Formats: sequence, C-alpha cells, structure tokens
Amino acid sequence: MAKCLYKRILLKLSGESLCVRGGSGIDGAALESVAQRVMEICTLGPQVCLVVGAGNILRGEAFSKASRIPRNTADYMGMLATIINACALQETLEKMGQPTRVLSAIEVPAICEGFIRRRAIRHLERGRVVILAGGTGNPFFTTDTCAALRASELDVDLLVKATKVDGVYDSDPIKNPDARLFETLSYEDVLQKNLKVMDHAAISLCRENHVPVIVLNIFGQGNMASAICGERVGTLIK
Repeated sequence: MAKCLYKRILLKLSGESLCVRGGSGIDGAALESVAQRVMEICTLGPQVCLVVGAGNILRGEAFSKASRIPRNTADYMGMLATIINACALQETLEKMGQPTRVLSAIEVPAICEGFIRRRAIRHLERGRVVILAGGTGNPFFTTDTCAALRASELDVDLLVKATKVDGVYDSDPIKNPDARLFETLSYEDVLQKNLKVMDHAAISLCRENHVPVIVLNIFGQGNMASAICGERVGTLIK
C-alpha cells in the first residue's frame, strides 16, 4: 500500500459534490461517494479535517443579489447550510465506521460542538475526522478562506481543494477545449494571473503560513489518495 507523505491534511469540498451534477440539495448516492473517498484517505493514516461549502443549498452572495436579503444575513444563512452538509457527512462517515466530529464557528449546540483549536487538535490526535463547519463565523468570507484559515490554525501539512475539474487551467476548460492545465504554480502566480481557483484572501493566507495546496478532481477514482501519497495529480500550488 502507498504511504501518505503528510501527517495532517485538510480537504476542502464543494457543496455541489454532495448533489447530482447540476442539481441541488443532498443526494444520497453522491454523499456516500464523497464519504468513501474520505475513508480512502483515512486508511492511509493521516489526520483528516474537512471544510465543506454550501453551494448545493445556498450561496450567500448570489442569494442576496437575487432577493431583498442583505448580504450579511444571506452569508449567515449560507454558514448554517454548511452545518447541514457537515452533519450529513458526519452521519455517513460514522455509519462506515469512521469516528467523526463537527466543530462549528457558529454555535448550534444541539447538533455540533463549537470550534476551539485545542479541541479540534485533540479530536484529530484521537483518530477522528474533524468537519469544520460554519465558515469563519463572519459574513463576507468564503469557505475557501475558511479552509485556508483552519489549515493555518491547525498546522495542516497540505490543503486539498477537491473540484469538478482536473486542476488549475489558464482558462475555463469547459468553454475552451484548448485550455492548458498547470502542473505546478506559485502562490504569486495565482494572485498575479488572477486564476480563479481560490479567492485572494485564501491564497494569501496559505502563502503567509506556508500551506501547500493541491487542486484536483474529486470525481477521479483514487485521485485524493494518490495526491497525498506524492503522485502527480492535479495542480500543486506552493
């Protein structure tokens, strides 16, 4: 069996990975598929934490623009939606035999714990997957920024951003069949070329705290396991 090169990793999942492509809500089969990929990583031995978005339920900025709901309230609604996704993942992982805890930046004590750095690290050290929900706890920040923030706080060795494309391209590969895939990039490349992989706040946090990022396709069989074992998959940003 291949050996994982990292002690602690953070996996950033999009909310859309939990629903059928082009759909919304939570699809049971998609949820199960994502949980199985997380389990593959766990069997390789690293401590695993997750940040999941909420695009399958509600995007705060888009919802605010399409309604009379102010942006700050819409963003808090989106944060609550990440907790829904996190609880669904938690229950699925535990049914598969993997102990899991949800820690949220927004207090919802009936269903999850509040985020405390030392508590999160203790769960990780005890072999539990830690799902970090509720975003940063503040409006106007994306879940990508949350992932970069938590990766920095928890001394993560690698941040894996799981997407629906094979990595970072110089243009949209869906619209441009000749788009070029980058194998490696520096943080400065992403910022200067304004590549749409993570928002600038997230990339800047990773750069300042020396957190490498791998961007890959979550739907590719074995992609995540291969990436954390040092095989060339997706795009490495460092």
